[in-house]
Amino acid sequence: MKKYEPLKERTMLFALEVIRLVESSEPGLTRRVVASQLVRCATSVAMNYRAAQRAQSTADFIKKLKIVEEEADETCGWLEIIQRAGLMPKKDTTALSKEANEITAIVVASIKTARQRKQEGG
Repeated sequence: MKKYEPLKERTMLFALEVIRLVESSEPGLTRRVVASQLVRCATSVAMNYRAAQRAQSTADFIKKLKIVEEEADETCGWLEIIQRAGLMPKKDTTALSKEANEITAIVVASIKTARQRKQEGG
């Protein structure tokens, strides 16, 4: 399944960048809670994408990719909260927001393609 390797690496790098962002932020209860949620969903994107690569069937693959989609979208939401609440400088979160949105779009397109192939009998 080498065709999925670039996204596997991309999701891993995304998770690592979120971790670095959170580690560089100032402490505080709200920041800690929000940062924890952000790290949880961003790392889930990478780990669930890895799991999708081990799917036992097309249906299993789609199911696992749906989890990746949900977690990537949740990451977008947490980054928006961080930006709108002013918990971290916008300059530090803009690129991550863009990446989270792009990963979400890629995964949605992959799900659509997998569903089409499944319907075609492939």
